[in-house]
Amino acid sequence: MTLQLRFAAISDVGRVRKDNQDSGYAGPWLLVVCDGVGGAARGDLASSTAVQQLRNLDAAPDPEHTADELVGQVAGALHRAHDRIAELVDHDPALSSTSTTATVCLFDGEQLAVGHVGDSRAYLFREHGLSQVTHDHTFVQTLIDDGRITETEARSHPHRNLILKAIDGQREAEPDLFVVPLQAGDRLMLCSDGVCGVLDDGRIADVLAGGSADYAAVELVRASLEAGSSDNVTCIVADVVEAGAVDGADGDLEPQLVGAAAELRRRRLFKGHRSGDTGELEPIVADGLGDDMEGLPPGAIPDDPLDPDLHEALRYAPRAPRRAVWLRRILALAVVVGIVWIGAAAAWSWGQKQYFVGVDGDDVTIFRGLNTSFVGIDLSTPYLRTDLAVDQLASYDAHQVRQGVTQSDLTDARRYVDSLASRIGTDTGAE
Repeated sequence: MTLQLRFAAISDVGRVRKDNQDSGYAGPWLLVVCDGVGGAARGDLASSTAVQQLRNLDAAPDPEHTADELVGQVAGALHRAHDRIAELVDHDPALSSTSTTATVCLFDGEQLAVGHVGDSRAYLFREHGLSQVTHDHTFVQTLIDDGRITETEARSHPHRNLILKAIDGQREAEPDLFVVPLQAGDRLMLCSDGVCGVLDDGRIADVLAGGSADYAAVELVRASLEAGSSDNVTCIVADVVEAGAVDGADGDLEPQLVGAAAELRRRRLFKGHRSGDTGELEPIVADGLGDDMEGLPPGAIPDDPLDPDLHEALRYAPRAPRRAVWLRRILALAVVVGIVWIGAAAAWSWGQKQYFVGVDGDDVTIFRGLNTSFVGIDLSTPYLRTDLAVDQLASYDAHQVRQGVTQSDLTDARRYVDSLASRIGTDTGAE
C-alpha cells in the first residue's frame, strides 16, 4: 500500500424535503453515496439498506489481489444490495416502488474499483483539473450524448429527474464497473444529484481547490443549498495522500455513516428523534420548471415542482412507451410462431418420408405419413391402394394390417404387401 485516504462525509435533508432519502458511507477503503427513490415507498429504506450491504467492502484488500478481483468485489456487493432490497419488497409489497442509486469506490492503496448505477456521481480533482468519473444513467444524459441539449440546458430540463437505472430488487441493473488509478495529491468527490444538479463543474472545482476534505464537503453542501437545491444533499470528499500521512489515532480513519443510513440507526435507539437536518434556512420558492413539457403525459409535471412528494414521482425510472411494450410483445410472439412453424415444417417433411401398410375401405393400402392423428386430424394419406382385400388375409395378418404396419420406406412397404399376397396365393396391383 503506497497511498491512503483522508475523508469527510456530510448529508443534509435540504430546505424542501421532509425526510432525507440519501445515504452515505466513508471509510479508509470505501466511499459510497446512495440516493433513495420512492417518496412514500421509502426511498430512505432503499438507500440505507444498500449502504449497509455495501459497507461490508470496507476492509484491507488481499495483498495478492488483482484489479479484476477488486471490481468483482464491487459487483458482488451491488448484487447483494439488490437481493436485500428484493427481500424487503417480498416482505412488504408496499415497497415495490422503492429503489436507490449507488456510486461505490473501493480503494486498495493504489487505485479505485468503481461501481455505478443511477445519477449520483464521482469526480476526480487532479492538478487543478476536474473530471467526472461516472456517467449518469438518466434520460437527459441520453439527450446530451446525442447532442440534442447541453449540460447547462440539462440542469433546467423538465425531465432531468428521470433515471434509467436503479437498484430496486426487481430488475437487476447492469452497473458500470471500471478501475481508476490514483496518485498522491488527488481529491475524490462523491455526491448525490442534490449537489451536481445545481453546481456546475467550475463551481465544484473552485470548492475542491482549497481547504481540507472536511471543509470542502461542508462548503459543497452549503453552496448547493444556496444555489437552490430542492433535493437532499450528500457529499463525500477524500484526499489521496502518501501512506503514513493519515494518523488513525487522531480519528482520521474512523468510518462515517451519514444520511438515512445514520438516521434510521439512531431512530432505533431514540424513537421520534430527528437528526441530520442542517437546512436551517427557510424553504426556497419555486420558479417553475419552464415550458418544455413535451414528452410527459398530462399531469406528470406538478404545478409546484418542489413539492417533495410530487417531485419524487418524477424520479421513478421511466417505463418504455406503450408502443414499445406492444412492439416487444409482437416481436416475441413472432419469434415463437416462427419457431413453431419451423418445427412443424420439419416434422411434416420428415412425416412425408414415412410409410405404413393399413386398410382403406376394405383394401390393403400403402399410406404415406404417420400412423396416428393429432386433435382429430389424420397425419397420413393413402399413397397406393392394392387389389388385395383385407378379408382375404389370415386372421393374424388382417389384425396387424388393420392396426397399421410401419415400414422403413416405400420399397419395404411394397415388399410387405407382396409377402401378404404370396401367403394367400394371389397378385397385388395398384388402382
